[in-house]
Amino acid sequence: MTQIVLQHYEKPAARRHLWVGLVMAVVALTFGIEQGLQWLAAHPMAAQGLQASLLAGAATGLGAIPVLLLRRPSERLMAPMLGLAGGMMLAASLFSLLVPAVQTVAASDAPWLLGILTAAAFLAGVAGMQTLDRRLPHEHVEDVEARGLMPNVALVVAAIAIHNLPEGLAVGVAAAAGADHGMSLGIALQNVPEGWIVASAMIALGAAPFRAALIALGTGLVEPVGGLFGVIASTLAGAALPLALAAAAGAMLWVVSHEMIPASHRPGRIGAGTAGLAAGFAVMTTLASVF
Repeated sequence: MTQIVLQHYEKPAARRHLWVGLVMAVVALTFGIEQGLQWLAAHPMAAQGLQASLLAGAATGLGAIPVLLLRRPSERLMAPMLGLAGGMMLAASLFSLLVPAVQTVAASDAPWLLGILTAAAFLAGVAGMQTLDRRLPHEHVEDVEARGLMPNVALVVAAIAIHNLPEGLAVGVAAAAGADHGMSLGIALQNVPEGWIVASAMIALGAAPFRAALIALGTGLVEPVGGLFGVIASTLAGAALPLALAAAAGAMLWVVSHEMIPASHRPGRIGAGTAGLAAGFAVMTTLASVF
């Protein structure tokens, strides 16, 4: 197939078509970027949500820096680190997503109807993540080197993407809706230890330290993708804003229940994982109170 393509583009006419196609692609990309910037300029809260998700994702790369010097965290440290991240995500889903959604529903003209729809949206967020997890092949980061399991790098990266996408979605929705309450800062803080864990997993799979740090940063930048969907949903939601907030909360809760708590509460590490979970919830409670 490669030889056929090369032979095809050796012809002058085919090369002209290639250049025309490239020019059209560049023009389309430039137009899309220009329109996107104009839309963000007209929706400053959406721009704030996208920026918040970008900074939160970049914190994953910051957390990967220790692998250049310390390589990987000890098994004893892994449980409280994962528990801390889970506790902060759990509190963020409550304070920055569900509470604002419930307050908006309570102040509406049809609290019963909107309340039922909001609960349905919450369950839809959980179901969506469950479906994505079931249909997308992946391997959990905490299983690397455990029980002799050495999965493919692509499967590990896919698992991290599943984890980071709802984080970005939640940050984007909350920030664009003006209900951040410290969520973006909290998610950024919990992404720092996650970056170290992810980069360590990449090293265990054979990546050089610098490449492992770059992969960790790349997985963190999945969050702005979710953030983009979040700000669009928040901007277009209008009266249905509680549904967008609840759906993002459901997705976050799924990650905590399905990924973070099982990873931090493995046999022999339950106490440390619970301590980390409580500490993370306390940190996020403080941030929500201040902001």
